[in-house]
Amino acid sequence: MSSGKVLLGVLAGVAAGALLGILFAPDKGWNTRKRISKKGEDFAEGLKEKFDEFLENISVKVDEVKEEVSDITNQTRTKASEAKKEAKTATG
Repeated sequence: MSSGKVLLGVLAGVAAGALLGILFAPDKGWNTRKRISKKGEDFAEGLKEKFDEFLENISVKVDEVKEEVSDITNQTRTKASEAKKEAKTATG
């Protein structure tokens, strides 16, 4: 199981537990709704932070792959140029 799925499962479990705890707590309705709203905002903020972190990691990986491809392309061009020069020298 991937760490992303485990993390999502843990976050969902924590959110569900917090929501149930608030719902069954002996408190006034308006106060309970306020607390549920606050927990929802906190959960949404946490998910947004994780998603932003995920996007940043993907962006870094894409940049690394682009750089590697560029390096390989340059190496291939250099070898092709050298081979072309050798071929001209051998035939000329």
